[in-house]
Amino acid sequence: MHRITLENFRCFREEQTARMAPLTLLVGENSTGKTSFLALIRALWDARMGCVPDFKKAPYDLGSFDEIAHHRGGRGGRADAFSAGFDLAQEGEKGAVTRFKITFKEKGTVAIPVKRCIADEGNHTWIECRLREDQSWEVLFRTSKGVWRHESSRPLIDDNRIFGRRDRRHLKAVEGSRLPSDSDWERIEQVFRSPFNKKLYAGAPIRFKPRRTYDPSRRPRDPVGNYIPPYLARVHFERGKTWRRLKEALEDFGREAGLFDEISVRSLGKKGSDPFQLRIKKYGSKSKGPQRNLIDVGYGISQALPVVIEFLRSSAPPMFLLQQPEMHLHPSAQAALGSLFCRISGPKRQLVVETHSDHLLDRVRMDVRDGAAALKPADVSILYFERGDLDVRIHSLRLDEQGNVRGAPPSYRAFFMEETRRSLGL
Repeated sequence: MHRITLENFRCFREEQTARMAPLTLLVGENSTGKTSFLALIRALWDARMGCVPDFKKAPYDLGSFDEIAHHRGGRGGRADAFSAGFDLAQEGEKGAVTRFKITFKEKGTVAIPVKRCIADEGNHTWIECRLREDQSWEVLFRTSKGVWRHESSRPLIDDNRIFGRRDRRHLKAVEGSRLPSDSDWERIEQVFRSPFNKKLYAGAPIRFKPRRTYDPSRRPRDPVGNYIPPYLARVHFERGKTWRRLKEALEDFGREAGLFDEISVRSLGKKGSDPFQLRIKKYGSKSKGPQRNLIDVGYGISQALPVVIEFLRSSAPPMFLLQQPEMHLHPSAQAALGSLFCRISGPKRQLVVETHSDHLLDRVRMDVRDGAAALKPADVSILYFERGDLDVRIHSLRLDEQGNVRGAPPSYRAFFMEETRRSLGL
């Protein structure tokens, strides 16, 4: 995603555009819409053509339409619709962008898409699908050869195709007369086919609670990471080569963050179905120290593990949405997370991170400045959420070659400057 647009969504009234990058950091005061912004990205990701996104899906619960549409207050009332969209780079075509936009209205108490538009502006091609009052669908379809309309009782665009061959015969010309050829349709299918063939990772701010023993039964993925201990056990007992590679990467991060030097899985029986423990070892200056149960070494490690392990999985998704991953971590570990984010993010993996940690943000700035990772200044976007009177403004900030934040409004550092002046007695 190159940019996100939104209007009348939660605390965001006016239409706004936020610049996205391989690593996007969301910063600002509490209750300024950072988590709502993450929820919107997940909803857009899920809103494939013909699908209705669930705005109550964990770890985000934005409520019903009344809680999602912007309320202007007083006589302004609540907006009767909200819209959002994003730009997406087309694979294999430098500079080519597909633009998505969706408008939501209320049906019952649920926010449902009533208009979807996908545009390939470079080829002057777009499709707009509208849900009418009688619940029928109208589709407008334009190429460089003309504009056509089709009406149906069902959506004509789904995850894998745009119109069947039977539907194409019922297109009515609005402008122009020459219908697209089979080769034209092949190109159109390629451009507009849903790019979201993988699920994204949306992590909760509070992750799994450590236990003394774990059940090895397989668990589905969840936002808090309860599936992580059984996953580690399964890899340890069934996939030795993968376990050694994962263990080495985890221990590298553990040492960098000062959290642990070794991690291991200890079975409490002889069968794979027997309970197991996760064990941690921290080295001293002269000895390696004893192994300790994960539950006995502090809460921070269990909060970091789900995020780090998801990064290191061979099947890691292309998009991560993270809420305060620094929760319960020492400042040095928070900084280490910043370095990890710089190494992980790139053209094929995008991270959107809500954070309140100056240590994490400063480490990202320094790593970009020092060339500690492949990340360039343009590969980092800092979205600053500034509270206004009755709404919130998103400022898209950039880094320069020296790691300085550019384009920040006065309020961005006002609090920290005031605290510094107070500590100096000025």
